[in-house]
Amino acid sequence: QVQLVESGGGLVQPGGSLRLSCAGSGIIFSDYVMGWYRQGPGQQRDLVATVSSTGRTVYTDSVKGRFTISRDNAKNAVYLQMNSLKPDDTAVYYCRAARFLEYWGQGTQVTVSS
Repeated sequence: QVQLVESGGGLVQPGGSLRLSCAGSGIIFSDYVMGWYRQGPGQQRDLVATVSSTGRTVYTDSVKGRFTISRDNAKNAVYLQMNSLKPDDTAVYYCRAARFLEYWGQGTQVTVSS
């Protein structure tokens, strides 16, 4: 079975940093577009960043320059480095793998608050 497991979320002060990790199994990561999405309370799930199988990245405008997505196919892992965090970044962050089908992790909570 395909499994994606996120980790690294937590409580951080504004201006702080967190690094989220997503560990996968059951798929060959190099075949998939990997992404991070987030969903705040009462909100839709929105794109944060994606990284293609060839390393091409796309970021939503609100996080560009602050967040960095990366992947390590040898480790079946994708990461999201989040710097200069703002309260508006507070959300549940989800890992996604997509090819012919899409798979989602369970999500990890990120709370930015003083």
